[in-house]
Amino acid sequence: MGETTNPGLEGVIVAETELSDVDGEAGELIIGGYPLEELAANASYEESVFLLLEGRLPTADELEAFRADLAARRRITEEVQQVLRRAAEDGAPAMDALRMGVAAASLGDDRDEPEATSGIDPEPRDDAMRLVAVVPTIVATYWRYRRDEEPLEPRPDLSHAANYLYLLTGEEPTPADVRGLETYLNTVIEHGVNASTFTARTVVSTESDLISAITAAVGALKGPLHGGAPGPVLEMLREVHEEGDPEGYVRAKLEAGERLMGFGHRVYRVRDPRAAVLSNGAERLYAQSADADFFETVQAFESVAVDALAEHKPDRRLETNVEFYTAALLDGVGVPRELFTPTFAVSRVGGWSAHCLEQLEDNRLVRPVSRYAGETDRTWTPVGER
Repeated sequence: MGETTNPGLEGVIVAETELSDVDGEAGELIIGGYPLEELAANASYEESVFLLLEGRLPTADELEAFRADLAARRRITEEVQQVLRRAAEDGAPAMDALRMGVAAASLGDDRDEPEATSGIDPEPRDDAMRLVAVVPTIVATYWRYRRDEEPLEPRPDLSHAANYLYLLTGEEPTPADVRGLETYLNTVIEHGVNASTFTARTVVSTESDLISAITAAVGALKGPLHGGAPGPVLEMLREVHEEGDPEGYVRAKLEAGERLMGFGHRVYRVRDPRAAVLSNGAERLYAQSADADFFETVQAFESVAVDALAEHKPDRRLETNVEFYTAALLDGVGVPRELFTPTFAVSRVGGWSAHCLEQLEDNRLVRPVSRYAGETDRTWTPVGER
């Protein structure tokens, strides 16, 4: 047994993966061999999922078949709807409802699934496809129940991103909104062996099923240290926009010793490459929006905040992270603030599922060890003498 202890498994390599490469020092992210900047700006979400599951981009015919396959799996059963209805009636937070919905995803589902189209074992791959397809439906169904509205039937004629927005609002989204959401979904689909991904790989390493693994991943994402705070970031940005003084806001927060949401990351020591991609996506979106002046405030706030953080905390490198522009972009496409983290899961379920399948290809039970730090010389005392 080694003598080195790494709390939180910091710096420990637990798997080899072909899914993504995260370089925190250089601020680079490679997904399936492609620079994030290229993939996020050009791919559909379906193409990104296919890339992670199959290790390559699809041909036109393969993409059409893959889209149809995903679309055919979007419906959830009445049993799952009942779970979500009860969660909404009880006022359960959105992430709790998502956890319940994913865990119940197999209830009443006795339909024949389409045959697998790869060499991967059919059952786990079918679970992967099913999970990617139903997570948007679960989130949207819960949200409509929360708003005392009936859930909508998924539309197979719409893309994955467009269908999600339709299920939330009941209106067919604009191409600009679809492209904005698609950019977001591609950007956060995969990011190495983070807490939720490691959780999913650990569960599936026991040869449990993917629904259990993804349910556990959702539970890990729910924690604020992982799921982040794009909702509070939006509140901050809206407050700054109303006050009209980004620099004054930043200075007041830092002088009070308070944290600026949307800056700093466990991995990146430079600007999060995902923030750069989402910034570009948001800029395109807001250029066509009546809320364009809000995005100008967002950009001004980032510039002021980065400079002020460097001045106030010169020993730390607190650059813009993915949450900052997530807030602006998701708000711009009409995703409610309460659904920001569940929408992250709408994307990341593709990465989680791909990691599960990769784990199963050459599986070894995840079984780390701990170092005992307790007492060793205690003697038993009968209960009457304690």
